[in-house]
Amino acid sequence: MTDINYLKTLRTPTAENPLRVLVISCLTGILCGYDGTANGEYPTVLKLLNYHTIKLVKFCPEEYSFGSPREMCDIHGGTGLDVLEGNAKVLSDSGIDWSEGMIKASEKMLEIARTENVELAVMMDVSAACGSQVIYSGNRFAENKVYQIGAGVCAAQLMRSGIKVISQRDYASLEILYSKIDASHVINKEAKDHHEIDWYKNYFNVK
Repeated sequence: MTDINYLKTLRTPTAENPLRVLVISCLTGILCGYDGTANGEYPTVLKLLNYHTIKLVKFCPEEYSFGSPREMCDIHGGTGLDVLEGNAKVLSDSGIDWSEGMIKASEKMLEIARTENVELAVMMDVSAACGSQVIYSGNRFAENKVYQIGAGVCAAQLMRSGIKVISQRDYASLEILYSKIDASHVINKEAKDHHEIDWYKNYFNVK
């Protein structure tokens, strides 16, 4: 769940001292997705490219370890945190164990985040690497695919190190971010984060 209160306390940046945000490369249009594309366009994140008061530190953990194009992968037996603790595995679609490579990618991402002193991360939800709220439980191509609440391996690595993570579907959080980097931005109070939408509440039986 996104920490809205943290976002509200983010400093007001300037062009000389921009807000430092780690962002998954594909969300900015870089062709690093599993199929060599950018996994579609996400205007909510692409909008950040238009501001001089934000420094986007771009990185794709899966491309770092597995190249692009590549197989897709999912977490089996737990969440990203469980993978980091050795209690779950990341398997490619063909069943190859990618756990070690994914952990190395998460460590590289954390190294970059610390070197750049990032203040926030924006990541791709549902991904086995980057999901921050929802990920698949087992293979996404299973006849009866299952979602679970939890973070991917790389997002979990950042989170347990104290770095706040939001997803491209956390629209309310992104509204606050826009207001920090653009003093003229009027927050859309109707915007919702991923955990607040009907699908999430119905699927996970959250009231």
